[in-house]
Amino acid sequence: MTSPVLPADRAGATSPRFLAIETSTDRMSVAVGSGQPGEPVWTQAGAGGAQASTDLLPAVQQLLNEAGWPLRSLDAVVFGRGPGAFTGLRTACAVAQGLAYGARLPVLPVDTLLVLAEQARQQQLANGQAEPRLVVSLLDARMDEIYVAPYARTGTTWSPLDAARLCRPEALADHLMRWWPSGGGGLLAGNVFEVYGERLAALPSARCHALPEAGALLRLAPAFMAAGAAVVAHEAQPLYVRDKVARTTEEREGPAPRMAL
Repeated sequence: MTSPVLPADRAGATSPRFLAIETSTDRMSVAVGSGQPGEPVWTQAGAGGAQASTDLLPAVQQLLNEAGWPLRSLDAVVFGRGPGAFTGLRTACAVAQGLAYGARLPVLPVDTLLVLAEQARQQQLANGQAEPRLVVSLLDARMDEIYVAPYARTGTTWSPLDAARLCRPEALADHLMRWWPSGGGGLLAGNVFEVYGERLAALPSARCHALPEAGALLRLAPAFMAAGAAVVAHEAQPLYVRDKVARTTEEREGPAPRMAL
């Protein structure tokens, strides 16, 4: 990896500087900061999808200007790599690659479902609730499917319990019981509860509506950087999980597909 060339205004700096980009859902979220507790964070949000491809770069420039940080003074560009909406993942990855390549910066790709787990944890704490020991992240994948991944929290560390995968709503309850803590302390987090309604009735009631946010991505960045997860710009890639955008007419009219769990 090519080391970033930092300008003179970083001399003696102790806190890292990150730009975080999250566009995996219908919401665009951008943040600039160190990711350290108690330090300033500059954020901006807007519409995701196709609109993000228009608004993302101006939002990045505005936040860097507000922070007073030149792009080349950053330690890394962080982005939510997926799974999520195909257009949003491609947009975030392309912008992260372009900015990092031009400024000779490393890139930190972070799983979107982990970002969602961190966002849900922070929301619980902000609401005066106990920190969850387990978060099962659930994002609507459309096409009658849900992206799902479980994460355990020990101290300040997140640990994935399984790889992100697709699951039909009716199969989700049996699937997550593999990890759900018998004594409680687990939390379901995501944007699927209103979408699928009674089809998720068998799930535990500890639920939190949340979306992956750039602020959560920012909080994860220091640990990923310290763990050596940074890559050069051209090595950053989206994580799709699903390998197709839409079903064929035959698939839509035939029996519902069986999902491997």
